[in-house]
Amino acid sequence: MKAKKFTRETIKEIGMADRGFPKFEVGDAIIVYQKIKEGDKERIQQFEGDVIAIKKHGISSTFTIRKIGANSVAVERIFPYYAPFIDEIQFLRKGKVRRAKLYYMRDRIGKESRVKEKIMTKEEKENQAK
Repeated sequence: MKAKKFTRETIKEIGMADRGFPKFEVGDAIIVYQKIKEGDKERIQQFEGDVIAIKKHGISSTFTIRKIGANSVAVERIFPYYAPFIDEIQFLRKGKVRRAKLYYMRDRIGKESRVKEKIMTKEEKENQAK
């Protein structure tokens, strides 16, 4: 049987354009600036936290961010990477992790729930900037 229009692989890549976001991985701390529409007004809201998971599936790629909010309540959000409401992503610091998903961080409390920062040399910083 012959495919008429699109295959499953080409459908996943429709609408994928480079968003210009910095490269980030699991364990990194980032700030996501998202557009919020309230009535007829539009504002930008920040969500700062650690990336605990990344799912790469073409146009439906997502990443999960976890932050500790008021009264030590943890908040997780899943952001679609190619969503038009994401205005900007700002990279804060590199995390030192050895896993692809950090779901075990949900069970940690206090100081042990932090991701250690990976200290980078000048050469590594220059290579990352390129």
